[in-house]
Amino acid sequence: MAMKWFAIHTLSGQEARVKEQLEHFIQIEKIEHLFGRILMPTQDVLTIKKGKKVSQTKKFFPSYLLVEMELNKESQHLVMDTPGVTNFVMGGTGKPLPLKEIEAERILSRLDPKKRKADSEIPYLVGDSVKIKDGPFKDFDGTIDEISVEKGKLKVMVSVFGRLTPVELDFLQVTPL
Repeated sequence: MAMKWFAIHTLSGQEARVKEQLEHFIQIEKIEHLFGRILMPTQDVLTIKKGKKVSQTKKFFPSYLLVEMELNKESQHLVMDTPGVTNFVMGGTGKPLPLKEIEAERILSRLDPKKRKADSEIPYLVGDSVKIKDGPFKDFDGTIDEISVEKGKLKVMVSVFGRLTPVELDFLQVTPL
Protein backbone atom coordinates (compact mmCIF):
# COMPACT_ATOMS: atom_id res chain seq x y z
CA MET A 1 0.00 0.00 0.00
CA ALA A 2 1.33 3.45 -0.90
CA MET A 3 1.72 6.32 1.52
CA LYS A 4 -0.92 9.03 1.45
CA TRP A 5 -1.37 12.34 3.20
CA PHE A 6 -3.84 12.57 6.07
CA ALA A 7 -4.99 15.56 8.10
CA ILE A 8 -4.99 15.02 11.84
CA HIS A 9 -6.93 17.29 14.20
CA THR A 10 -5.08 18.27 17.37
CA LEU A 11 -5.88 20.23 20.48
CA SER A 12 -5.64 23.97 19.88
CA GLY A 13 -2.09 25.29 20.20
CA GLN A 14 -0.64 21.79 20.67
CA GLU A 15 0.42 21.12 17.07
CA ALA A 16 4.18 21.32 17.68
CA ARG A 17 4.04 19.16 20.82
CA VAL A 18 1.84 16.55 19.10
CA LYS A 19 4.21 16.47 16.10
CA GLU A 20 7.20 15.91 18.39
CA GLN A 21 5.44 13.17 20.39
CA LEU A 22 4.17 11.41 17.29
CA GLU A 23 7.70 11.34 15.82
CA HIS A 24 8.98 9.99 19.15
CA PHE A 25 6.34 7.22 19.33
CA ILE A 26 7.05 6.19 15.73
CA GLN A 27 10.73 5.67 16.63
CA ILE A 28 9.91 3.80 19.85
CA GLU A 29 7.54 1.42 18.04
CA LYS A 30 10.07 1.04 15.18
CA ILE A 31 7.45 1.61 12.47
CA GLU A 32 9.24 4.37 10.55
CA HIS A 33 8.53 2.41 7.35
CA LEU A 34 4.81 3.24 7.75
CA PHE A 35 5.38 7.00 8.02
CA GLY A 36 6.83 9.69 5.79
CA ARG A 37 6.81 13.36 6.66
CA ILE A 38 4.83 14.98 9.46
CA LEU A 39 4.14 18.64 8.73
CA MET A 40 2.78 21.62 10.58
CA PRO A 41 2.52 23.97 7.57
CA THR A 42 3.48 27.56 8.38
CA GLN A 43 4.40 30.68 6.47
CA ASP A 44 6.08 33.96 7.29
CA VAL A 45 3.66 36.88 7.06
CA LEU A 46 4.53 40.57 7.10
CA THR A 47 2.12 42.64 9.13
CA ILE A 48 2.10 46.30 10.00
CA LYS A 49 1.79 46.96 13.71
CA LYS A 50 2.15 50.40 15.24
CA GLY A 51 3.58 51.68 11.96
CA LYS A 52 6.33 49.05 11.70
CA LYS A 53 6.65 45.98 9.52
CA VAL A 54 6.72 42.84 11.65
CA SER A 55 7.38 39.32 10.39
CA GLN A 56 5.36 36.58 12.07
CA THR A 57 5.06 32.86 11.52
CA LYS A 58 1.46 31.78 11.05
CA LYS A 59 0.00 28.32 10.69
CA PHE A 60 -1.84 27.50 7.46
CA PHE A 61 -4.14 25.11 9.29
CA PRO A 62 -4.34 25.85 13.03
CA SER A 63 -5.08 22.71 15.09
CA TYR A 64 -4.11 20.37 12.23
CA LEU A 65 -1.05 18.35 11.25
CA LEU A 66 -0.47 16.73 7.90
CA VAL A 67 0.93 13.21 8.11
CA GLU A 68 2.24 11.16 5.21
CA MET A 69 1.58 7.56 6.14
CA GLU A 70 0.51 4.11 5.10
CA LEU A 71 -2.81 3.67 6.83
CA ASN A 72 -3.35 0.39 8.64
CA LYS A 73 -4.60 -0.54 12.12
CA GLU A 74 -1.15 -0.23 13.68
CA SER A 75 -0.37 3.22 12.25
CA GLN A 76 -3.89 4.51 12.89
CA HIS A 77 -3.82 3.40 16.53
CA LEU A 78 -0.40 4.95 17.07
CA VAL A 79 -1.66 8.30 15.78
CA MET A 80 -4.91 8.14 17.74
CA ASP A 81 -3.08 7.17 20.97
CA THR A 82 -0.76 10.18 20.74
CA PRO A 83 -1.67 12.72 23.44
CA GLY A 84 -3.20 15.85 21.91
CA VAL A 85 -4.63 14.12 18.82
CA THR A 86 -8.40 14.41 18.72
CA ASN A 87 -9.06 12.56 15.44
CA PHE A 88 -8.29 12.12 11.78
CA VAL A 89 -10.29 14.12 9.28
CA MET A 90 -12.92 11.51 8.41
CA GLY A 91 -14.92 10.82 5.31
CA GLY A 92 -18.59 9.95 5.21
CA THR A 93 -17.68 6.31 5.83
CA GLY A 94 -16.20 7.05 9.26
CA LYS A 95 -12.72 6.13 8.04
CA PRO A 96 -9.75 8.50 7.82
CA LEU A 97 -9.96 10.41 4.55
CA PRO A 98 -6.68 10.91 2.66
CA LEU A 99 -6.04 14.25 1.01
CA LYS A 100 -6.53 14.26 -2.74
CA GLU A 101 -3.24 14.23 -4.62
CA ILE A 102 -3.84 17.71 -6.06
CA GLU A 103 -4.61 19.11 -2.57
CA ALA A 104 -1.40 17.64 -1.15
CA GLU A 105 0.66 19.00 -4.07
CA ARG A 106 -0.84 22.48 -3.63
CA ILE A 107 -0.04 22.51 0.09
CA LEU A 108 3.48 21.19 -0.43
CA SER A 109 4.17 23.79 -3.13
CA ARG A 110 3.20 26.54 -0.67
CA LEU A 111 5.82 25.17 1.72
CA ASP A 112 8.62 25.33 -0.87
CA PRO A 113 10.69 28.44 -0.01
CA LYS A 114 11.59 28.92 -3.70
CA LYS A 115 7.93 29.25 -4.65
CA ARG A 116 6.73 31.43 -1.83
CA LYS A 117 7.59 34.78 -0.39
CA ALA A 118 6.20 36.42 2.70
CA ASP A 119 2.62 37.46 2.16
CA SER A 120 1.43 40.75 3.48
CA GLU A 121 -1.61 41.31 5.57
CA ILE A 122 -2.67 44.76 4.49
CA PRO A 123 -4.79 46.59 7.06
CA TYR A 124 -6.35 48.72 4.28
CA LEU A 125 -9.00 48.28 1.62
CA VAL A 126 -9.70 50.24 -1.56
CA GLY A 127 -11.95 53.13 -0.56
CA ASP A 128 -10.55 53.51 2.97
CA SER A 129 -9.76 57.03 4.17
CA VAL A 130 -6.19 57.56 5.35
CA LYS A 131 -3.98 60.33 6.69
CA ILE A 132 -0.53 60.68 5.16
CA LYS A 133 2.06 60.79 7.92
CA ASP A 134 5.28 61.08 5.94
CA GLY A 135 6.62 62.69 2.79
CA PRO A 136 5.70 65.85 0.86
CA PHE A 137 1.96 65.30 1.41
CA LYS A 138 2.30 64.87 5.19
CA ASP A 139 -0.96 65.64 7.09
CA PHE A 140 -3.08 65.40 3.91
CA ASP A 141 -6.13 63.14 3.97
CA GLY A 142 -6.95 60.90 1.05
CA THR A 143 -8.80 57.84 -0.15
CA ILE A 144 -7.11 54.60 -1.21
CA ASP A 145 -7.69 54.06 -4.91
CA GLU A 146 -5.42 51.08 -5.53
CA ILE A 147 -3.31 48.61 -3.54
CA SER A 148 -0.18 46.98 -4.99
CA VAL A 149 0.80 44.17 -2.64
CA GLU A 150 3.78 43.16 -4.80
CA LYS A 151 5.34 46.63 -4.57
CA GLY A 152 4.13 47.33 -1.03
CA LYS A 153 2.51 50.55 -2.29
CA LEU A 154 -0.84 52.31 -2.17
CA LYS A 155 -2.27 54.77 -4.66
CA VAL A 156 -4.04 57.43 -2.61
CA MET A 157 -6.25 60.14 -4.13
CA VAL A 158 -5.42 63.45 -2.44
CA SER A 159 -7.16 66.79 -2.99
CA VAL A 160 -4.53 69.34 -4.03
CA PHE A 161 -5.82 72.82 -4.97
CA GLY A 162 -9.32 71.39 -5.35
CA ARG A 163 -8.28 68.58 -7.74
CA LEU A 164 -7.92 64.92 -6.91
CA THR A 165 -4.32 63.88 -7.48
CA PRO A 166 -3.02 60.29 -7.31
CA VAL A 167 -0.08 59.85 -4.93
CA GLU A 168 1.88 56.60 -4.64
CA LEU A 169 2.84 55.84 -1.04
CA ASP A 170 4.40 53.05 0.99
CA PHE A 171 2.11 51.19 3.44
CA LEU A 172 4.03 52.71 6.32
CA GLN A 173 3.45 56.30 5.13
CA VAL A 174 -0.26 56.31 5.98
CA THR A 175 -2.52 55.70 8.95
CA PRO A 176 -6.22 54.86 8.84
CA LEU A 177 -8.70 57.63 9.69
